[in-house]
Amino acid sequence: MKLAYSPTSPYVRKVMVLLHETGQLDDVTLETMATTPVGPDAALLPKNPLGKVPALERPDGPALYDSRVICAYLDDRAGGKLYGSGARHWDTLTLEATADGILDAALLMVYETRIRPENARMPEWVEGQWGKVDRALSALNNRWMSHLRGPLDMGQIAVGCALGYVEFRHGARDWRRGRDALSDWFDAFDSRPAMRATRPPEA
Repeated sequence: MKLAYSPTSPYVRKVMVLLHETGQLDDVTLETMATTPVGPDAALLPKNPLGKVPALERPDGPALYDSRVICAYLDDRAGGKLYGSGARHWDTLTLEATADGILDAALLMVYETRIRPENARMPEWVEGQWGKVDRALSALNNRWMSHLRGPLDMGQIAVGCALGYVEFRHGARDWRRGRDALSDWFDAFDSRPAMRATRPPEA
C-alpha cells in the first residue's frame, strides 16, 4: 500500500498512529505530498480528486480517503479492534468526529493567516472557528473522560492527534486552562511510543 503523506498533517498523523499501534507500518510506503487548498499536488489528484492528504492506495481497489475511511479500513485489516462494539462503537465514532471537527476548525484558522492576504483576513471568522474548538474541548473534558481513560480505541487516537495539533499551532491560546482532566489525559496519551514517533517537525 502507498500513503499520500505530509508530516505536519494531523489527519495523516491519525493514520500513522494507527499503523504504529496495529503493527502495520511496514505494510505502507509513504509518499510525501506538498499540497495546499489553493495549490494541490498534481500527483495527489489521481488518488484523491479533493486534493487532500491522506489518501491510501491499495492493491485491491481504488484509493481510499479521507482519514476516517482509511483508519476504518486499516483497523478492519488488523482485526477490527479499535472501533469497539455496541454502545462503545457509537461513542468512539462520535469522539472521532468531534476530534476531526476540532482539526477542521483549527486548520482553517491556520489557513486564514498563512494563505489569505492580510487585507482580506477576518478576525471575527477566526474567533468563530476557535469557538468551535473551545466548545469541543470543554465537552471532552466534561463528558468524555471515562471513555478516554478506557481501552485504546480510535476515538482516543483521534482526540490525541487533535489536541497535539491545537498545542502545535495554537498553543498560545492555552487550551489546557480549566480543563485539568483532559490536560492530564493528553500528557499521558502523548507519551505513547506511537504518538512520540509521529510528532510533527517544527514548521
